[in-house]
Amino acid sequence: MKKVLATLLTAAMAVSLFAGCGSEPAASTDTTPSTDNTASVEVDANSGANVTENDDVTTGGKVINIYAWNDEFQGFFQKYFTAEVPYLDTDEDGEKDAYFEAAPGKHYIEEGYTFNWVINPSDDGVYQDKLDQALLNQANAAADEKVDLFLAEADYITKYADSEFTAGIDALGTVDQSNIYAYTALAAADANGIVKGVSFQCCPSALIYRRSLAKELLGTDDPAEVQAQLDTWEKFETVAADVASKGYLMTPSFAEDFRVFSNNCTSAWVDENNNLTVPAEVNDWIAQTKKLADMNATKNAGVWDDAKNAEMNADGKALCFFGPAWYFNFCMGPAHEQTNGDWAIIQGPQAHFWGGTWMLAANGTDNGDIVADIMNAFLVNEDVLNALVSVEGQYPNSKAIADKYAADENYGSEFLGGQNAIAIFAGMTDGIEWQYHTIYDQLLCEGIQTAFQDYFFGVIDEETAWANFYTYVNEKYPEIVTP
Repeated sequence: MKKVLATLLTAAMAVSLFAGCGSEPAASTDTTPSTDNTASVEVDANSGANVTENDDVTTGGKVINIYAWNDEFQGFFQKYFTAEVPYLDTDEDGEKDAYFEAAPGKHYIEEGYTFNWVINPSDDGVYQDKLDQALLNQANAAADEKVDLFLAEADYITKYADSEFTAGIDALGTVDQSNIYAYTALAAADANGIVKGVSFQCCPSALIYRRSLAKELLGTDDPAEVQAQLDTWEKFETVAADVASKGYLMTPSFAEDFRVFSNNCTSAWVDENNNLTVPAEVNDWIAQTKKLADMNATKNAGVWDDAKNAEMNADGKALCFFGPAWYFNFCMGPAHEQTNGDWAIIQGPQAHFWGGTWMLAANGTDNGDIVADIMNAFLVNEDVLNALVSVEGQYPNSKAIADKYAADENYGSEFLGGQNAIAIFAGMTDGIEWQYHTIYDQLLCEGIQTAFQDYFFGVIDEETAWANFYTYVNEKYPEIVTP
């Protein structure tokens, strides 16, 4: 696997081959989640445990180069780690604090360290292409130009975690993983079970429903009662038929619930012989989506399309959306503007997750101690974690902090009509799985949605949709054997 990934990384310099998916490399590795889904990893920097033969981590550099695809984490970093920018105080006075005084890495700025952000957009694989080139040049790069820390999403984390271009986190020093959610560690593990990165967020994803429409269509907007009506896919489809008969939409996009199915797959997209093996859950999604489309219960619009977003407006007709905290806090702009407070969340038919941002150390970094410091700040520093929850609306990768907010009767979301989102998500995290993913998943997941859109809405037949998908796979990944 490492040889394959190294070859793929090299190829990326010539073509935009990579948009692989974050995944656990092998189901047989001894990294089974504990029963409470909390990873308990003891890290001893002096033991050498989990340090690979190729780990090359030193200390002493004064320039820390961080690669990312947008400025979201950069903003958190500059507010809560180095205190380079002001952040909005949560006190009643509403005044801006000059700095986050408890910032654990503030001293680095005071001591003359430089944090250099290299940000490229993720569109068309630009971010990965630029990062791949930098990692391939790492050994020959000047000390102040080496990649030290970079970010990766769930859809392609394994491409980097299961490669020689990243260092095991134990090589960095003490990184406290004692209270993180297990699936986030599995996602960042290589084929030998060595953890290569940590996520600063946990991303359980919910069914987000419109309260006013639920009252009209279901007779209640109470989350417990709505959950009882939508706790299986069979009930979901039955309700969808009723909703459609009344002129409403069950979902605003044909792909709205795709992640629920794709992130609960019980088999991999590609087998050990490189044969394409479409997971049963993806076939289930195709069958269900065709039903919804035929009954006019969903819309011919992609997940990020304007036509879908229009259903968040005051005159929107869609009952159900799907997404994690980052989605309803930052991606539902029309809803915040026009229907704020008219929303609630439940688990829905099936627990799942969507997304996440992992921090990984590049092999060859000369700032291993600082990278470890950054990771710890976003894993265990209570001041930072409290700010991420209370100010930024994040779900933290800390069971202790999540449990604290889940139990807080005074904590709630204005957008969700006062509902405590942390409490809902905390009850879902035990159901999150990370298995059977491959490095090909991102493009395969995107490709099958595109290939079947016209089938769902009667433009082409199913056989043509499959043929189009196979052609797409052959073009993107010639090494995969299609039917």
